[in-house]
Amino acid sequence: MNDMQFIPAIDVLDGRVVRLNRGDFDAVTVYGESPVVQAQAWMDQGADLVHVVDLAGARDGRSDPALWQTLGDAGIRFQVGGGLRTSGLVVAAVAAGAARAVVGTAAVWDPKTLGAMLAAVGPEQIVAAIDVRDGKAQGAGWLDAGRDLGAVLGDLAAAGLSRALVTGIARDGTMDGPDVELLEQAAAAAPDIRLIASGGVGTLDDLRALRPLEVEGVIVGRALYEGRFTVAEALAALDTAGG
Repeated sequence: MNDMQFIPAIDVLDGRVVRLNRGDFDAVTVYGESPVVQAQAWMDQGADLVHVVDLAGARDGRSDPALWQTLGDAGIRFQVGGGLRTSGLVVAAVAAGAARAVVGTAAVWDPKTLGAMLAAVGPEQIVAAIDVRDGKAQGAGWLDAGRDLGAVLGDLAAAGLSRALVTGIARDGTMDGPDVELLEQAAAAAPDIRLIASGGVGTLDDLRALRPLEVEGVIVGRALYEGRFTVAEALAALDTAGG
């Protein structure tokens, strides 16, 4: 397969760069004061896309357009999620400069709205965020009961979605290794949807473990912030042409 895309993560809460442990808003670690400064640092180190999550938007359903505009004005190439629950918000995010809009709640619970989003900006600019706990995909900042993963993926494929971000919630922020079984399950259930892996990566070996899988890219946050490896080292580990 082609080289896997490496995508650094920037989670934003109260204007600061943070990480949550297993999606717990009471387990917040602050890593920086400026999402733009952090995003530019990752791009300067070799990333060609950053993954930005508006955590308050994901939890409360109220997106922060100023965040999109600031990133866009700075020339950052980014995909953004958090509270994008209407086609109007998706259009606004893309207009502000987002390369892709990441949609969670609508993707899990509202295929009709997802269809409107796809029609509004096209399938290449939509990523469905499939955050999974105990076999169920969750929305609303991981606070709802969730739906069966297979059913969600079936609905997404029927809607014409081309790309999904799959996160094992139990691994997110833990650096305990990616949920390979979950990714294999998702790939089997939706072979026509390109997958981006997220959650649990803590070492370069974790990245290498993803190379045999049918995934397009991988998102990494905490391991970068804590210096487990650099962006350059990650890119080398994912370079299938190199070994």
